[in-house]
Amino acid sequence: MNKRHIVTLIGSLALANAAAAADLPEMKVNAIGLNSKTIISFGDEVPFWTETIPEASGGKITVEFSPIDLAGIKDPQIMRMTTLGVTDFAGGDISKMAGDDPVFEGCDLAGLALDIETAYAACSAWAPVMGRVMEEKFNTKLLGLGTNPPQVFWCREELSGLADLKGRKVRVFNKTMDDFINAVGGTTVSLPFAEVVPALQRGVVDCAVTGTLSGNTAGWPEVSEYLYPMYMGWSITYESANLDKWNSFPPEVQAFFTEQFQQLEKKMWETAAKAQADAENCNFGKQPCELGKVAEMTPVPVSDADREKHKELMQDVVLLEWGRRCGKDCAAEWNDTVGKAVGLQIPLDKL
Repeated sequence: MNKRHIVTLIGSLALANAAAAADLPEMKVNAIGLNSKTIISFGDEVPFWTETIPEASGGKITVEFSPIDLAGIKDPQIMRMTTLGVTDFAGGDISKMAGDDPVFEGCDLAGLALDIETAYAACSAWAPVMGRVMEEKFNTKLLGLGTNPPQVFWCREELSGLADLKGRKVRVFNKTMDDFINAVGGTTVSLPFAEVVPALQRGVVDCAVTGTLSGNTAGWPEVSEYLYPMYMGWSITYESANLDKWNSFPPEVQAFFTEQFQQLEKKMWETAAKAQADAENCNFGKQPCELGKVAEMTPVPVSDADREKHKELMQDVVLLEWGRRCGKDCAAEWNDTVGKAVGLQIPLDKL
């Protein structure tokens, strides 16, 4: 394709977008988003609501938007607010909704995916199940999934591997991490993301789990010295709408938002992949470090023995405990979807 054809194509797309925007009614919506300290919040979600939606709609759709932490809202409240229609749109960490239904842990179990491609495959396979439950039980429409960089251990004091977590107080943020840490002899502490820095600083917790870049941009290198990259999940995020509100939209508005959220989902996974690579440089004083802050963390290598133990705990503890919480029918559906995508199966006869 030559330059003239490219210019023609861009012009055609612009005209098509302008025509689509012309069909939209004027409206104002409100939205609550992800934690403002995360890269997919300030890198993707904030510009999505503050720039992309108003611009792509030709100014027809305006948005009142705030990240969850700046709005003073706790994670478990998000889906309930969406269910009730307090907010039209909302984004959150999907595993933190497991208190409402364990199905929401299904594609982000601790240690399930050891690379971003597997995480994407698992969550793509499980998305229809989560979407169905959100509509049937929570009056919420699932519009997209995203991810943070991998969730790892940030520790105040030296450790050599998995066994050294025994007896330590470890901040986690979902039940599946709780299962894993308890199995290695650690004590779990549930804390909101915004409270982790002072907790590490004061020794309320010895270690804390979060993303390799999320911790960096939130200042965790200032209160912890050792980073142990044993993956505890990805902190998969979701984007959603109140179902009643969504059903009230005319078809052209639904089509507009569907297309925009598809693009946002693609962008968030691309951002997370870039952030994963960038975080290793940022945390260990290397360049290029474009997305975070240069820090001097001490890396703790993951040994072959720890990898084998990790795999054993995933199969014998994490999968079984989640299967028991979710139920045999749920576990069977997981085996047919996520299980096939990642090459694992929950033994239904042990539930």
